[in-house]
Amino acid sequence: MYRTVSRFFSIIWSSPAGRVSLAVFALCVATAILGPLIAPYGPTERIYDEAGKLVRLSPPTWNHWLGTTLLGRDVMSQMLWGARPALIIGVLTALGTVVIGVNIGLLAGYLGGYVDSILMRITDIFLGLPFLPFMIVLLSLTGQNIWTIIFAMMIVMWRSTARIVRAEVLSLRERQFIAAARTTGASDFDIIYKEIAPNIMPFALVGITFALAWAIITEASIGFLGFGDPNVVSWGSIIYDAYASQMMYRAPWWVVPPGIAIMVLVTSVYFIGRAYEEVVNPRIKQAG
Repeated sequence: MYRTVSRFFSIIWSSPAGRVSLAVFALCVATAILGPLIAPYGPTERIYDEAGKLVRLSPPTWNHWLGTTLLGRDVMSQMLWGARPALIIGVLTALGTVVIGVNIGLLAGYLGGYVDSILMRITDIFLGLPFLPFMIVLLSLTGQNIWTIIFAMMIVMWRSTARIVRAEVLSLRERQFIAAARTTGASDFDIIYKEIAPNIMPFALVGITFALAWAIITEASIGFLGFGDPNVVSWGSIIYDAYASQMMYRAPWWVVPPGIAIMVLVTSVYFIGRAYEEVVNPRIKQAG
């Protein structure tokens, strides 16, 4: 596992686009870790001037680099606080999605028969679900907090990973090293997780990067629609607050920074996955 992850980063670093994307992503991670420590104000703290007047809808100034909101909250502080939930939800969702998808793909591809049929029919059902409406209904039933958001995304987003892994396992299970493992008396569990699983790890890592990008977009979309955790300030909820206050056009400094942050983070994650995928699957690079 360590070698696979080490090779993943070495491959990304060998690509100019990969280096830039990795640096941008590292900056976002550092912001998520250190943001709450360096933010000048709390995410919901109201700011008053020396006269005791609420500093509301102030454009960017030296005191408030990204301006303030309708309720007198510092946008830059909200941006720094909002990076953490975006990455926590994205990373945990991506890891959970890949774990579920990889295991279902391994079992379906190797065991075949009725196991394959049942697991793939379940996958087809989830593929047919309208993603965002399903998420909204599920969150309305289970409650709106970070953990239910992660759970709701995980139980839907594994479907594509499962199909990709299954297709690769169908090819791998016919290879000679699998036949050799069977002749030595290796159990199905050993063959699946000791022989086949290491060979599909590159595809799993690609799946993690794209699942991470998709999870960040989804979390921002849920926040913008007002279904995010009401106790947590995220980039999506910042845009939602501006929209609900009907200030999206009157106070662009309130909306543009979180929008750019989401775009930059998702783009960096996408290009990291793309750089690695071109090495794992050279046909993509040839087609491009």
